[in-house]
Amino acid sequence: MFHFSNLASSTQPASPVRRRYLETAHRIVIRIFDIVGSTAGIVFFAPLMAVIALLIYITSGGPILFSQQRIGKCARPFWCLKFRTMVVDAQARLEELLANDPVARAEWELEHKLHNDPRITKLGAFLRKSSLDELPQFFNVLVGDMSLVGPRPIVLDEITRYGRYFGEYCRVRPGITGLWQVSGRNDVTYRRRVALDVSYVRSRRFLANFRILMLTVTSVLMAKGSY
Repeated sequence: MFHFSNLASSTQPASPVRRRYLETAHRIVIRIFDIVGSTAGIVFFAPLMAVIALLIYITSGGPILFSQQRIGKCARPFWCLKFRTMVVDAQARLEELLANDPVARAEWELEHKLHNDPRITKLGAFLRKSSLDELPQFFNVLVGDMSLVGPRPIVLDEITRYGRYFGEYCRVRPGITGLWQVSGRNDVTYRRRVALDVSYVRSRRFLANFRILMLTVTSVLMAKGSY
């Protein structure tokens, strides 16, 4: 498992003025990296995204993209984009399932997701396992709603899960990938996920971001913790 302690600086704490300067410089570098990286990702994956969009339309009809309101930096809401991986009437099916299946309801209340989700299409299952459903989030990064690396973007109902640590989450932009994704992803409990987000925010470094991106490639190729 990746630990930020491996990247922690051994130098003495900086003065307040120097710390503010370093934080500003860090934000600028990260934003430039996000713009360059997301633009490159959009250009590189454009043909693949076109194929995925066509397959979604052919196999299930309906909208190609799914947008959901998530909580971003400074608690500002934004519309997070994904390729649609569920049936068109997914919300109605979820409500019916939770109303009639106590086991599924307990799992949803605990982790805010279902291991065997009947709403997911066959193509959607592949897109999720390969993480290809998240390719449209490069556009979220480009416009500044998200970052390439950061905490997993959460929905309004998840704020209570973070409790007193919600303020830490709000300090940075949520990311396409992050410490959670390279530490087990869905194999990690929600409580551990919060701890990983807090650890990232408090210890984030540009080199750590780069390392997480590299580890993400390995995690995606091995489909670690995905379902």
